[in-house]
Amino acid sequence: MPAESSSGLFGGNSNWRGPIWFPINAMIIRALIHLYKYYGDEFKVECPTGSGKFMTLYEAAEEISRRLVSIFRRDEKGRRPVYGATERFQTDPHFKDYVLFYEYFHGDNGAGIGASHQTGWTGLVAKLIQMYGHISSELVLEVPRGAAQVYKKEG
Repeated sequence: MPAESSSGLFGGNSNWRGPIWFPINAMIIRALIHLYKYYGDEFKVECPTGSGKFMTLYEAAEEISRRLVSIFRRDEKGRRPVYGATERFQTDPHFKDYVLFYEYFHGDNGAGIGASHQTGWTGLVAKLIQMYGHISSELVLEVPRGAAQVYKKEG
């Protein structure tokens, strides 16, 4: 289901937080980068599933991050997916530039669902933007395994 649970399979709406939930996605991204360090460029996965396109685990992590960030970016029509069909947030000059961090997001269109003040976990989007400004696949592979170093691009 792209948003609210329609069955008790997921504990009803009390536990189901949609297919786009930032804490889980952040853990997946971290795991993919960690596994990329081990497997390197030789190991590839189909991403997205069924697309016939294969990428490294680092590239898959980047793709997930790009999709998460795109929820908040304006599209070619100047609309942000996070606001879905809420015209006031899409067009009103008093609201359109104040981005809300929702609890979770609709799986088909990215619209924010649930509480709109989730700056804790949904604020991870800022960390994703920052992180990809500082790391690269080459840098991840350069740092020795087990080293407690922070990945940081030179320059």
